[in-house]
Amino acid sequence: MLSIIIPTKNEERYLPALLLSIQKQGISDYEVIVADAQSTDHTREIAKSFGCKVVEGGNPAKGRNEGVKVASGESLLFADADIVLPQGFLKDALSELKERELDVASVRLNPGQAHTKLILDIFYNYPVLAMEKVLPHGAMCIFATKKIFKEVGGFDTTIALAEDHYFTREAERYGEFGILRSATVLISARRFYTDGWVKTYLKYLACETYMILKGPMRSKVLSYRFDHYSQDRV
Repeated sequence: MLSIIIPTKNEERYLPALLLSIQKQGISDYEVIVADAQSTDHTREIAKSFGCKVVEGGNPAKGRNEGVKVASGESLLFADADIVLPQGFLKDALSELKERELDVASVRLNPGQAHTKLILDIFYNYPVLAMEKVLPHGAMCIFATKKIFKEVGGFDTTIALAEDHYFTREAERYGEFGILRSATVLISARRFYTDGWVKTYLKYLACETYMILKGPMRSKVLSYRFDHYSQDRV
């Protein structure tokens, strides 16, 4: 079984599209767990209406960890609430994971519009492919076995920014990591519009540099603000 774990906080606008895309994947052996951080909108009601398990969450790292506690599957998919899985995504991804014998994996990101895709290709997709075996990256959509998750100790809830990248780097110590070639996910560009493309790039570049030189970013100087992004951007 595949356990899909989604951390949420006030995601009533975006969550339905993700859950509907999961239902259209054409696989049956899966469950969806929504780890909700006390949403004040209809996020929980929406999750329950789609048949999801709902558990108490927190920041994204805590939400993922809480989701795994109730997960029945030995295969895990950690998905951000504002992504959409293209048709056939899970079949292609699961097939490639098996073929390449990957224990943890992430994907390339597609924000939809041609100009934003080009920017993301240059500053994220191409670099993470190039550094796949040297410096693992994982964001917004990460596959892992439950065995690897337990060996790593889960996501570090004390990290202020890029705890997902840190998780993949720790996981690579225990198993095989890869960026999937067969599958990309559609993402919302809301965080780039809200924070600005240049500011967002410089923020993550600074975090990347800090992680390489000193380790995970635990300082609040650079941090991820859950439920921060504007709801009027796609």
